[in-house]
Amino acid sequence: MNLIAILLMIFAVFAFVQVVYTFTYTKQGSTRYHDEVFPWIALPANLGTLASRPWTLLTHPFIHDDIWRVVSNLLWLWAFGYIYQDFTGYRKLIPLFLYGSLAGALCFVAAYNLLPGLTPGTAIAFGASPGVMAIAVATTVQAPRFRIFPMLNGGIPLWVLTVIYVIIVFASIPINRTPEHLAHLGAAVLGYIFQAQQQRGRDWATPLNRFWDWVTNLFNPDRHGKERIPKDELFYKASVPPYQKKPNYTQQRVDEILDKINQKGFKSLTEEEREILRRASSDGNV
Repeated sequence: MNLIAILLMIFAVFAFVQVVYTFTYTKQGSTRYHDEVFPWIALPANLGTLASRPWTLLTHPFIHDDIWRVVSNLLWLWAFGYIYQDFTGYRKLIPLFLYGSLAGALCFVAAYNLLPGLTPGTAIAFGASPGVMAIAVATTVQAPRFRIFPMLNGGIPLWVLTVIYVIIVFASIPINRTPEHLAHLGAAVLGYIFQAQQQRGRDWATPLNRFWDWVTNLFNPDRHGKERIPKDELFYKASVPPYQKKPNYTQQRVDEILDKINQKGFKSLTEEEREILRRASSDGNV
């Protein structure tokens, strides 16, 4: 849900910027927005432009230019992400999304710069679909026998939903846009490898999670100290603990403990009963 919220907020912010451009420049507003703003956050295929805008490797998965595209991506993200998080926990999903987006970006740039007949020009990539593709494939690898909608004749296997998603994604990309097909294919391969390594005990999410923990604890004054047990901490200077629990005893209680010793032996006493005996002995009551 945090990832969905982030994607929605970023879409809303840039949609607002586009609206401002539209009202400011009337008919040319949308064109100027796509010429002056969008290229600075979308991933360029041109290596020279990418070298001058390296941050686009991280920003391009979070931006969308069409309401239906962002809604579609968020629905699929919710469908697969909900299942994946149930099986693996919440610390795997966002790293997987980022890895899948990065794998898609590398395949996109490589296709434009290595395949004959393709020239990078002003081509750009953006959108969360490669990251969602990686999550979909990883979810299927994690739980291939998982079934959704169990009320429908025992449920629909998860792999069927994944196949439907893959068909929709690739069918929505024009045939002549080979780099985008390769980007989604690269993200799918990354999702498979990520989860296969996870099942072998190699957690690829750990480096990103450790970096995030380091960033969030950057201004924590206790980050360099050893982990302390809260119940042992004293928040004022004292040479002794502020309170020590001492069991109360009466002569009747002492007599009951002595009877217990006669019947079951000294080893049957609890620590509290032994403490009562020690206190009674020191007071001269035994």
